[in-house]
Amino acid sequence: MTEEIDRTVAEVSNWDGIEAAEHRFGGTEFRLGPREVGHVHEWGILDIAFPRRVRDQLVDEGKTGAHHVYPESGWTTFRVGETGDVDDALWLLRLSYLSHAKIMKKSAEANAGENTLSKLDVGSELATLEPSDELRAVL
Repeated sequence: MTEEIDRTVAEVSNWDGIEAAEHRFGGTEFRLGPREVGHVHEWGILDIAFPRRVRDQLVDEGKTGAHHVYPESGWTTFRVGETGDVDDALWLLRLSYLSHAKIMKKSAEANAGENTLSKLDVGSELATLEPSDELRAVL
């Protein structure tokens, strides 16, 4: 499992605007400006933040599960060790990243030093993730 976690941390840490740091409950946290995109624990739990409607659709589609501690929140929990599929974990993290970037570009948060977001074509990148029509509708 360590290899999967290390790969996830290495890839996400290289995304524009992402700052990786130690998470307060262990593992690595990924932040886009003031927003936490998600965090991964060494034991394979990946918690990812989404707007509630997006989270609901992802859970309905079976792409991830409700958060293991706060199941009614916008957070999800994906267990890397159970699936072994880092590509699915990266897909979910990228979706969260783009979702947060889209919100930030429309708000005053974008003026908080997030110059890298001005170059990001959120719509095109979302299309490359090939979300379902239902998921695309809530994004």
